Amino acid sequence: MPTYDVIVLGTGGVGSAALATLAARGARVLGLDRFPPGHARGSSHGQTRMIRQAYFEHPAYVPMVLRAYELWAELEQRSDTKLLTQTGLVEIGSPEGVVVCGVLESARQHSLPVEALSRQEIMSRWPGLSVPEQLAGVFEPTAGYLRVEECVRVQADEAASLGAELRVGETALNWRPLGTGVMVRTDRASYEAARLVIAAGSWSGQLLADLGLKLEVRRKPLYWYAAKSGEYLVENGCPSFLFELPSGVFYGFPQIDSAGVKIAEHSGGAVVADPLLVNRDIDVTDQRRVEAFAADCLPGLTNRCTAHTTCMYTMTPDEHFVVDRHPSHPQVVFAAGLSGHGFKFAPVLGEALADLALDGRTDLPIGFLNCSRAGLR
Repeated sequence: MPTYDVIVLGTGGVGSAALATLAARGARVLGLDRFPPGHARGSSHGQTRMIRQAYFEHPAYVPMVLRAYELWAELEQRSDTKLLTQTGLVEIGSPEGVVVCGVLESARQHSLPVEALSRQEIMSRWPGLSVPEQLAGVFEPTAGYLRVEECVRVQADEAASLGAELRVGETALNWRPLGTGVMVRTDRASYEAARLVIAAGSWSGQLLADLGLKLEVRRKPLYWYAAKSGEYLVENGCPSFLFELPSGVFYGFPQIDSAGVKIAEHSGGAVVADPLLVNRDIDVTDQRRVEAFAADCLPGLTNRCTAHTTCMYTMTPDEHFVVDRHPSHPQVVFAAGLSGHGFKFAPVLGEALADLALDGRTDLPIGFLNCSRAGLR
């Protein structure tokens, strides 16, 4: 039976980062996934993912995302591949709302460059954005987007170049402690290792069932729409954007290719019972919500949908990640419940998981994400 230092279950954004980090540290590591890197069946796909520093969800994320920026830049240099584009990000909402207040507080605590703007200033600077009355915004020039599939593939390729073994088309069925190590059983074989990393995205609840974590998988459709003119082109200075509206939270990216402008709803989402069976067809109700947002706030878009896809969020009750060692089996570490805002952190979460697996601890500031916090079970 093959024996490894570490087995990584799931090789999406976080899993591929953990695989590469472990291999770089000299570990004999095995990655297992039922799908190949960069696939479109989980949560790490859809062309782009937003990256930003002034974190409205909580200022405690800022040191982690600053480290992620460093790691993405290092990966770009090593791979000679463009992964991160800084378009800037304008975030719009009530001056007393969660988003605008949260961005300003994170910027204040961490001395980040953020500009407060009135609705008229936003519309004057970016004519493709229409801001409803009573709303205002903030602009973060260092924000932008990551090319999500390319990020995953580059991390997986780097892991392989460093000696990691990656087996795809193989489904992890379960794991169990084996002395101080673990045994993982798949639909093809069984494997032993001293340590186990679980980074299985929407399948994390199944692999961490013994912890009883409250993880809810939600269906998240993404759409691309044709523009009437060039005001949304990235080369014309259009930023990424996010709107906190009474009807929900919506976001999008500048046009980077012929598909048009990508837009989606961050809030809501139908609950998914089985990630393998998520409905990937267009849901008219979901699409109408996004099109109503576009009609109000993106006047330069047409109503011609050029493409769509479906991904998934795995939500925790407080919408914060869970990154920790298993409380009963410390040889098992995991990242789960990234709640729709985790991809930008992939390399730093991979670094944290490698620390926990190999050293039993990490100096990265992840303590607020532990699995013993209130409300997770």
